[in-house]
Amino acid sequence: MKGNRYEPVIGLEVHAQLLTRSKIFCGCPATYGAEPNTMVCPVCLGLPGALPVLNREAVSMAVKMALVTNCRIAPRSAFARKNYFYPDCPKNYQISMYDRPLCGDGYIEIGVNGETRRIGIERIHLEDDAGKLVHDPGGASRIDFNRCGIPLVEIVTRPDIRSSAEAGMFLVLLRQIMRYLGVCDGNMEQGSLRCDVNISLRPAGSTELGTKTEIKNLNSFKAVEMGIRYEIERQAEVIEGGGAVSQVTNLWDEAGRRLVTMRSKEHAHDYRYFPEPDLPTLMVDDAWIEEVRRTIPELPIEREQRFREAYGLPAYDAGVLSAERGIADYFEAVVAAANDPKASAKWVMREVLGELKGLDAGIEEFPVAPDRLGELIRLVGSGVISGSAGSEVFAVMVRSGQAAPAVVRRLGLTQISDEAALQELVELVLSDHPEEVERYRAGKTQLLGYFVGQVMKRSGGKANPNKTGEILRRVLGSDHHAGQ
Repeated sequence: MKGNRYEPVIGLEVHAQLLTRSKIFCGCPATYGAEPNTMVCPVCLGLPGALPVLNREAVSMAVKMALVTNCRIAPRSAFARKNYFYPDCPKNYQISMYDRPLCGDGYIEIGVNGETRRIGIERIHLEDDAGKLVHDPGGASRIDFNRCGIPLVEIVTRPDIRSSAEAGMFLVLLRQIMRYLGVCDGNMEQGSLRCDVNISLRPAGSTELGTKTEIKNLNSFKAVEMGIRYEIERQAEVIEGGGAVSQVTNLWDEAGRRLVTMRSKEHAHDYRYFPEPDLPTLMVDDAWIEEVRRTIPELPIEREQRFREAYGLPAYDAGVLSAERGIADYFEAVVAAANDPKASAKWVMREVLGELKGLDAGIEEFPVAPDRLGELIRLVGSGVISGSAGSEVFAVMVRSGQAAPAVVRRLGLTQISDEAALQELVELVLSDHPEEVERYRAGKTQLLGYFVGQVMKRSGGKANPNKTGEILRRVLGSDHHAGQ
C-alpha cells in the first residue's frame, strides 16, 4: 500500500440478530423464512397507539455478550428513537440506544502473527431491526415487514483494527463466540449477522485520525476483507493525488467487486435522537447479571486449550474440533463412548466432517449418533475389523442408520486375528514368493509391506494387518524358509 506510508485505522459496527422466540417489543415470532408480511402486528408495524414491551430474554442475551467481551454493564440504560425515513422502516424511526447504552468499555483479544492484539469494544446496545426490501429483476421493489422488530445487538469496536486480515479474524472469533453462547446463529447469508466498516488512513507513525468513510451491510467475511482492501487502496490514491477523502457511506457491490457511493456520511444529529417515551429506563441489577453469568458455557478458546491438555491433541486438531459448539459436543460424546481421544479426533475430523460437507444439515441431525461412532471406533481399535473396513462400515451407517455390529455381520467384515489362521496365510504367501523372501533377508526390509498386502489380498482384506506384520517379522527372521 504505497510503500506502507499509510496506516489504516478501522472500526467495525456488527449487527447480530438475537435467537429469541419472539421479537424485541412484541409477541410476534422471530422466525426466518415465513411467508412475507405474516409475522407482523400493530407494534412492529408502528401503527398509531401500539405500545412496545421489552423482551427480557433479549436483554439477557445482550448481557451475556457483555460478560464474555469484558464489558461494563450499566445498571441503568435507556432507549431512544433514531429517526429516519426509508420504505422498510414503517415507524419512520428505529428504537435503539444512543447516549445511555447497556454495555461498553470491553475488549476481545485476537492472535496476530504469534502476538495477542486487544480490540476494544466501545459499546454493545439493543435495538429493533427494520424490514427488508426485495428487488425484482424487472425493477420493482417490494417490502417484507417480517424482520421488523427482530431484536439486534449492535457491537461497536474502537478504531483498533489495522488491516483487513485483523478485521476478518475479529469477526470469525466474534461469530464463534455468539454461536457458542446461542445468542445468534451467525448466518451472514441470511442477514442475521451484518457488518458495517469505518476506515480512515493516516501517515505511518502519526496519531492523528484521517477522514473516515463507511461501508454498509457487508454480509460475508470475504466481502469485509475485500471491501476494506479496496477502500484502503482508494483512499491512498486520493491522498497521493493531492485530493481530500470525503466522508461518505459506500455499499459493496459483490458482483462487480467494487464500492458504490450511497450517500454522504450521516451524523448523529441527522437522526434527531430523542428518548423513547414509551419505554422506561432499563435497570439491570447484580442478581440479573449473576443469573446470566451462570448460563455461560465453556468458550471456544478455553475448550481448545482443554482439548490439547486433556486429550493430548495437536493445536490444529483441537482448533478444528472446538470451532463449533455442536461439533465439540459431538466429539466429546464420541470420546466418552470410544475411550480413545486421538482415534475419536481422527474419525470426527476425517469421516464426520467429510460427510457433513455433503449434507444439508448440521451436526445435530447427523445420522450417526456419537455413541454409535464410539462403538465403531472400539471395533477398529480392538482389531475386530480393519481401519479400511471401518470406513466402509461408517459409510453404510450414514446411509442406513444401522449400528456398527449389525453392519459388520451383514457385510462379513470381521477381521481375522486368530494367530494360527494368520500363520497359515503367511506361510502360503511366503511359499509363493521365494525370490522376494531372499531379497528381504538380504536387507530389502521394505518388502514387509508387500508381504502384508499379499496376505490381505489372499484373506479378502480380512487379515489383521498389525498381527500379520508381527508374524511376518517373526517368520522372516527365522531360518524356516532358508534354501527355498
